[in-house]
Amino acid sequence: MFKAFADWLVGTVFGMDLGTRWGEAVHFFVWDVTKILVLLSCMIFVISYIRSYFSPDKTKKILEKISGVKAHIAASLFGIVTPFCSCSSVPLFIGFVEAGIPLGVTFSFLITSPIVNEFAMGMLFLAFGWKIALTYIIAGVVIGVVGGIIIEKLGLEKYVEEYVYRMKTGEYQDQQLSFRERLVFARDNVLDIVKTVWPYVVVGIGIGAYIHGWVPQSFLEANAGPDNPFAVLVGVAAGIPLYSNAMGTLPIAEALIAKGVGLGTALSFVMAVTALSLPQMVILRKVIKPRLITAFVIITGVAIVFVGYYMNFMSTWLL
Repeated sequence: MFKAFADWLVGTVFGMDLGTRWGEAVHFFVWDVTKILVLLSCMIFVISYIRSYFSPDKTKKILEKISGVKAHIAASLFGIVTPFCSCSSVPLFIGFVEAGIPLGVTFSFLITSPIVNEFAMGMLFLAFGWKIALTYIIAGVVIGVVGGIIIEKLGLEKYVEEYVYRMKTGEYQDQQLSFRERLVFARDNVLDIVKTVWPYVVVGIGIGAYIHGWVPQSFLEANAGPDNPFAVLVGVAAGIPLYSNAMGTLPIAEALIAKGVGLGTALSFVMAVTALSLPQMVILRKVIKPRLITAFVIITGVAIVFVGYYMNFMSTWLL
C-alpha cells in the first residue's frame, strides 16, 4: 500500500523517473516517511497502553523485591517498556539508589532503556522483519544485563556522587487507571511522541534518501561491508560523539544496509549513538564520577562491538 502510494506520488504526481537518482531518492523518502509514521503510530499505541501499567515508582518498587541476575534481567526488560528519555536518567538514578537498588541493576536499566524502545522495535520490524527486530531487542537486553553485572562486580559504588545517597526524591503518585483512561493515555502518547520525533524521522530518512540515491554501493561495501574487520569498531567509535536517538539513526541504518554496509556495523552504530552519546554522559556526570562513566562507556562499548560482529556473522540468516 505504501509503496503503491509512493509510486503514484513520485511517478504520476511529481512526474519523476524512478530509475534516476533523484527519482530513487524521493521515492525512498516518501515511502519511508509514510510507512514509518503510519505504522509506527499503531506500534506506539500498543506499547504505550502496556506502559500505562508501569510508572517510575511502580518500576522502582518491583525492582526492590528482586535480587541477583533476575534483578538485572527485570531492570533491562523494564527499560524496554518504560523508555524514559535521557533527561529523566538523573532523577531515576537518584530514585533507584535511594530505594537501595544495587548500582549494577540501575545501570542495567539505564543501558537498555535508550537502546530498545517502541520506535526502535517498530522501525526494525517495519524495515527488516521480525528476525532482526527480535535479535536487536535481545541484544539490547543482554548488553544491559551483562553491563550491569560487570559494574556490580567491580564494586564502583564509591564513584557515585555522595549527595545522591542523601537525597530524597519523594514518591510518584500511582494512579489506578480505567480501561478507557489507558486508551486515552496511549492515544495522547502517540500524539506526543509523533509530534516530538517527526523532525528526527524526516531528517534521518532524508539522509537515508541521499545515501540511497547518491552514495555508490561499491564504496560502502568495500569500506563498511561485513567482511571489513574494522568496520564495527569504526561504527561504534563514530556513534559516541553524536547526539541523536533511534528516530534519527535507524532510517540512516536502513539505507546503509541496503547499500551493502554490514548489518552489525549499522546497528552497532545505532546502539552507540543511543546508549553512549556525549550529551548523555554529560547528564550522568551530575550523579556519577568520571571513573564510573569511563567504566560504563568501556563496558557498554565493548558489548556493543561484540554484538555488531555477531550480527555481521549472522547477517545471511537474519536478512
